[in-house]
Amino acid sequence: MQRSPAKVGFVSLGCPKALVDSERILTKLRAEGYDVADTHEAADVVVVNTCGFLDSARAESLEAIGEAMARNGRVIVTGCMGMDEGAIRGAHPDVLSVTGPHQYEAVVAAVHQAAPPAHDPFLDLVPAAGLRLTPRHYAYLKISEGCNHRCTFCIIPHLRGDLVSRPAGEVMAEAEALVEAGVRELLVISQDTSAYGVDLKHAADPWRGRPVRAHMTDLCAALGELGVWVRLHYVYPYPHVDEVIPLMAQGRVLPYLDIPFQHANPRVLKAMRRPAHQEKTLDRIAAWRADCPDLTIRSTFIVGFPGETEAEFEDLLDWLDAAELDRVGCFQYEPVAGAPANDLAEPVDEDEKQERWERLMDLQRAVSERRLARWVGREVPVLVDEVDGEGATGRSPADAPEIDGVVHLPGATDLVAGDLVTAVIEESDEFDLWGRVRGG
Repeated sequence: MQRSPAKVGFVSLGCPKALVDSERILTKLRAEGYDVADTHEAADVVVVNTCGFLDSARAESLEAIGEAMARNGRVIVTGCMGMDEGAIRGAHPDVLSVTGPHQYEAVVAAVHQAAPPAHDPFLDLVPAAGLRLTPRHYAYLKISEGCNHRCTFCIIPHLRGDLVSRPAGEVMAEAEALVEAGVRELLVISQDTSAYGVDLKHAADPWRGRPVRAHMTDLCAALGELGVWVRLHYVYPYPHVDEVIPLMAQGRVLPYLDIPFQHANPRVLKAMRRPAHQEKTLDRIAAWRADCPDLTIRSTFIVGFPGETEAEFEDLLDWLDAAELDRVGCFQYEPVAGAPANDLAEPVDEDEKQERWERLMDLQRAVSERRLARWVGREVPVLVDEVDGEGATGRSPADAPEIDGVVHLPGATDLVAGDLVTAVIEESDEFDLWGRVRGG
């Protein structure tokens, strides 16, 4: 009997992150046998992925929902504006479902409810690890949504809500499925990885016949048993971060911490509602490196925060010079609508922001060059990402995909993406390393 697949219309608004969300939802639905409709009228149900960052974006989202309701009548809403369900249902009370950003499972479940798939087990085969847009050898492992902090420069809690952690058993089951599918690196992500499980009161969940607490340290220890690289992103510097360093020194978790310090001057940090004990942070960094000498620390900073003086910016430069962080990103402050920081002080002149950004990046380039030079002459593991006619490009434990540097392996054309090799490092600059495969 010939199938009649359900059809889904799709509208994707907003930033590239929202576009990735849309691609993941569509990929999942296509794998389940759904067709994508060319028009609202031809669809059994319409999904609208909204943006809620600016007032103009909210208006555009409501307009798109209204158009879908008028032309179809069966509409599922997701995305950043979905965090304000009251505004959506106030304008369009008959939408079928409203969810926030990254809630793929909820969106797919709502589509199932509105238009059940015509599933064919022979045609709609989906790998146990799910469908991903990342290369086969690495994957992002999201452990929670939302954030309990109220940093004055950020509106993420308004858009995505407070912290909601996934049970540890659920996270570990996904991690195991990814490893079984060939993933060799798990990148642990959330808005605040250190706070994982706080909302669950760190409740234990069964995994492999034993309890695993919903706590960053316990989760890292469990992930470290899977035999793949485990990389931690967005780690807030809570005291228990110290407990993860031994796991890194033992090789169970990659010696890599992504900690968004944001600034170094105590007054600016207080205005940001960030931890304001940067001298103690320098001591902690020194202690971490004493216990785990190969530790790589990545961070991000904001220049031009409202009211930031030249002296306060100089404090940041002095701190960076002392901290010698391996990888640094820097952003010029932008007055995002709804951010409390906009009303704290007079804005910094745009030219001054640019000049401070350039000075910080110039300093950091010199720091990065010094830090990378220490790898020359050493052997490092490299996870291969790409291979072409000139050689291979990969990443060491110090390099997260797309945001950090790479390791170039000229002439290594016999490798394939996903290979894990040992490289002898021969050269470095302020961003990358060059080497040869050991024995090659």
